[in-house]
Parts: sequence; structure tokens; C-alpha cells
Amino acid sequence: MTLFRLDASIQTQGSASRALGDLIEKTWRESEIDAQVIRRNIGLEPLPSDAWALAVSASRTPEQDRTPDQKNAAGLAGTLVDELVDADAILLTVPLYNFGVSQHLKTWVDLIITDPRMSSQPLKDKHAVLAIVRGGAYGPGTPRDGWDHATAWILRILRDVWGLDVVVVEREFTLVGVNPALDSFADLAAEMHRDAEHLAVHHAQHLISKAA
Repeated sequence: MTLFRLDASIQTQGSASRALGDLIEKTWRESEIDAQVIRRNIGLEPLPSDAWALAVSASRTPEQDRTPDQKNAAGLAGTLVDELVDADAILLTVPLYNFGVSQHLKTWVDLIITDPRMSSQPLKDKHAVLAIVRGGAYGPGTPRDGWDHATAWILRILRDVWGLDVVVVEREFTLVGVNPALDSFADLAAEMHRDAEHLAVHHAQHLISKAA
């Protein structure tokens, strides 16, 4: 079985989203001897910022008339789609940056949508886990309720546009212990951390059962 893993964090050490992804991946690998993981680290190895515009223009240009840059961009979009289509399950680890979707994730999504295959939803009903982390707390009743402008958009793309069957694991207050202003929330943050890890393993097992 093959798991496609996307990491959107710009950090390696101390990345809470990667830590959740590592836990899910570990559970996946332990499920069988030949379990494989295909990775794409868009936070550390960003896609070219001009690729989306080039891929869009390529889609409107006869193949024989495309420039080398247009051909490369269309080829990159095709590769990104291949990675998803060829996987048995999908894992996306995504941090909330500045209350919205990171440029790296947006570029990845935009490029994928330019591939003509996506109009027929080749990923429909494929199972996926979205692991999303936030430095603060954004739930109902908190001062920043409604400030998360990323999660709803991501799920709209994954579920409604691409047709994926997505389950979500969320962890908040990841800046507790980093930002002294949040020290009073240490116990709550630790509880959220434990709950997120437990749910991550549960969702990993769900992926395994559906992909098997």
C-alpha cells in the first residue's frame, strides 16, 4: 500500500504538524511490511511561484505551440496529480499561518486544478487525513473565534472540489511553551496534544482499513 504525504510546514525541528504526520506515518508503516510513503515537502521545497500562471496559459495553448516554460509547468501539474492518483491513501499536514492558507499549499492546490484530469474527479472517494495545527486557540467562545480562514477552504477543496473522503485531526495551542503570554494554558495545551495524538492514531488505522 502507498501513502502520499504532503507537509506544508516551513519548519523541521519543533513542527507540530510534522509530528502528527510522523505518528500517522509510523502507524501506516507498521500495518504491513511493504507499506510505502511518497513525500512532498512543499514547505521546505516550495513549488515555483510562477508555475500556476504558466500551467493556466498552457491549458489554453495547443501543445505544439507551448513554450518550454509552459510545458514544464503543465508537466509539474501532471506529476502532482499522479502522486495523488497513484496513492492508496493521502495524508496532508498543514499549519495555520497568519490566519490563512500558506502560499505553498495554495500553489500546490492551484497547480493540481489546472490538470485536465481533475475535471472528472479522479480522486473521488479516496480516503485522506488532514492534520492541521494552530498556534493559538480558535474555537467558539475564544477571542479568535472565526480567525481561522484556512481550514474551511482546505476542506472545501478536498471534499467538494476533489471528492476526497477526509477525516480531520486538529491540535491547537502549539505556541504554549513558546509564547510566555500563553503559559497559563499549559494544562489545556497538554490535554489537546494528547487528544490530537490519540485521534491521529485512530485516523491512521481508519486509512489502513479503507486502503487495504
